Parts: sequence; C-alpha cells; structure tokens
Amino acid sequence: MLFKIAKLGRRMYAAAMTSDVPSSGRERVLHVLKTKGPQTSAQIARRLGVTTMAVRQHLAVLEGQKLADFTDERRKVGRPARLWRLTPKAYDRFPDCHAELAVGMLQAIQRAFGEEGLERLTEERTRQQAEAYRALMPGPNASLEERLATLARIRREEGYMAELRRNHDGTIELVQNHCSIAQAARLCPKLCGGELSLFRTVLGDDVSVERTEHILSGGRCCSYCITGQPNELALDATS
Repeated sequence: MLFKIAKLGRRMYAAAMTSDVPSSGRERVLHVLKTKGPQTSAQIARRLGVTTMAVRQHLAVLEGQKLADFTDERRKVGRPARLWRLTPKAYDRFPDCHAELAVGMLQAIQRAFGEEGLERLTEERTRQQAEAYRALMPGPNASLEERLATLARIRREEGYMAELRRNHDGTIELVQNHCSIAQAARLCPKLCGGELSLFRTVLGDDVSVERTEHILSGGRCCSYCITGQPNELALDATS
C-alpha cells in the first residue's frame, strides 16, 4: 500500500471547470449529466431552459470528443429512450484533488516512516516508471533520435509540456516547460532525483543525461542536456 502513492502523480494535468455552474452550453450539459446522472436530451433541455435541438447539437459534439455516450433504454410504451451519460474521459473536466491528496500522503509517510520511508517511496516510483516507459520505448537498435522522440511524447502525455531542442554544439535538450508534480516535489525533492535517474535508465548506458535547469531551483523549466555517440546526434531539426 505504501508505494501506491507513486501512481497519483500521473493525472495532475487535467483541465478543471472553474465554477460550479459553468457558462458555456456544452459545459452546462456536462454539469447536468455529472450532477443528475443519465438523462435524455429532452430532460437536459428542460433543466437548462433551452431547446431539445440545442442540447442534441451539444451532445453530438461531446460524443465526438468522447466525453459523452448513450444507451437506448426500452420503455413499456413507445420508442426506446436515449439516455446520455458521461464517459470516464469526461471526469477530467471536473475539479480533481490528486495533487492535494499526493502531498497529504507524502506528509503522512514522512511522519510515519521518516526520510527513509520517502526515499524508499521515490525509489519504488522510479522503478515502476522505468518499467512502464521501457514497454513504450522503441527496440534496442533504435537511434537516440527515436528514443528521445518517444520519451518526449510520453512526458507530454503526462502533462510536462516536453519538447526537444538541438543545440549548436550538437547536444540535445529535453525541455519540460511544466512540472506536473510540483507540489509533491517541493515536499519531496528526491522525486526530482528520481526523474533524472529515470531518464538515464530508459535512454540507455550509451547516453549521458545531465540536468541544466530546474523549476524548483528557480528555473523557468526543467531542462536536460543529452549526449550520445556522435552518429546518434543527428536529430532532425523538425523534432
């Protein structure tokens, strides 16, 4: 149970609604489905005081975005009723307390198990991340360019706004413009050390990775300078 906290940092970049009663039409439809459960388009229209056609247009967009889907429910009389509901993807549109929960759990672990407990936690989190990343990385014969492109994509998907840059000296920078776990990392800086260790592990022994900028140290971003074999540094400028 101790190390399950490691999974909490992966969904911290979800967009959240900014008010209890959103103003845009589609967000209002989402709000009704969230607070009232499955509804027909006519029921939603009555609750919002708009036409059924307007609601259907919003639902069509939400379905296309995979935020809502429907089932046709048989009724004793007449045609089946089409009931709309939220998809799991839509849950990320609502306020999420993962960051606060993660920080609270880290504080509890620190109090209960001390710095040794936090160190074990970060080591296990790094191990789990490395295992998950390796399953997504290209094969052993992949070029450094391919490995870096995959790593940057994974980090973008986790909310780090990662990008690759090639320097004039031929080195490559992995730049993370956002820290998805900033609140937790401020409490447990070892998470940042785990990140560096993670990159070194998944990129391979033939690659050198050094941190050159650090958000928690006052930097604008977290940046890593990456060097490899000379023939591995031909990163396409468009990457």
